[in-house]
Amino acid sequence: MEFFRIKKDIPFMKHALVFNAISFFTFALAVFFLFSRGLHLSVEFTGGTVMEVAYSQPAELGKVRDTVSGLGYADVQVQNFGTARDVMIRLPVQKGVTSAQQSDQVLAALKAADPAVALRRTEFVGPQVGEELVHGGLMALGMVVLGIVIYLAFRFEWKFGVAAIIANLHDVIIILGFFAFFQWEFSLSVLAAVLAVLGYSVNESVVIFDRIREAFRRYRKMTTHEVIDHAITSTMSRTIITHASTEAMVLSMFFFGGPSLHYFALALTIGILFGIYSSVFVAAAIAMWLGVKREDLVKVARKDEDPNDPNAGATV
Repeated sequence: MEFFRIKKDIPFMKHALVFNAISFFTFALAVFFLFSRGLHLSVEFTGGTVMEVAYSQPAELGKVRDTVSGLGYADVQVQNFGTARDVMIRLPVQKGVTSAQQSDQVLAALKAADPAVALRRTEFVGPQVGEELVHGGLMALGMVVLGIVIYLAFRFEWKFGVAAIIANLHDVIIILGFFAFFQWEFSLSVLAAVLAVLGYSVNESVVIFDRIREAFRRYRKMTTHEVIDHAITSTMSRTIITHASTEAMVLSMFFFGGPSLHYFALALTIGILFGIYSSVFVAAAIAMWLGVKREDLVKVARKDEDPNDPNAGATV
């Protein structure tokens, strides 16, 4: 399906060096903020107190959040679980205050606002659990990266695998850089969004790489950068439709999903926008710099084959 067709190829690779310089500068800034400011980790990673309370009527999460924030908790997480009357509250660790003291203080404030509220459960999440989550998250990220490289190397060529993983890590680091610079809370849901962006971004790269391979087979007289320009231009309509549809869904979560989905949708938004950029101006350009050529993707015709045969030397 195409909304429009661009008849003349856009010379993207003519400006590849400029776009790569912009990418490197943005990437370097993200790394700088990650080291200088660090990520603002949520309770799941740092440890804290988890409370479950029940209301007699559907709880108004906004009022519950305001009540708990009024006690001096700037990074409190409030969300429903099970039913609209059940609320889970995650409190960060406070120096000199035990988990029991925290839960008693919060419960007293909630009862002052609604005497019918009842405490169902309270527990302390220790830093050890947070360390395990960090380790597990990094392992998941590493396995995804390794899987992408192996998949692209087998489906296309190792140069495409290297180009795609550099582009994907470019997206991930920039997302983390945004969260470090603005000190947005980095939670498990944000980590899930980062992993989703990896898969989403590599899908766009695969589409472009597949069109590059097809163009190498079809247009024998085109140079490498002309082939890449043609491949990107020919997928523009598909890219716009796909990403606009996905972004519409993500923005609906961002504006109407509430605080529990706010940073998840925000991470996806950043990832989608930079995923488009990296697939075109980072992955394809790096593949070009690595010297990808027709012989890498199309077998050279043998001497006993007819050179006039359009299928000579082509792989299936």
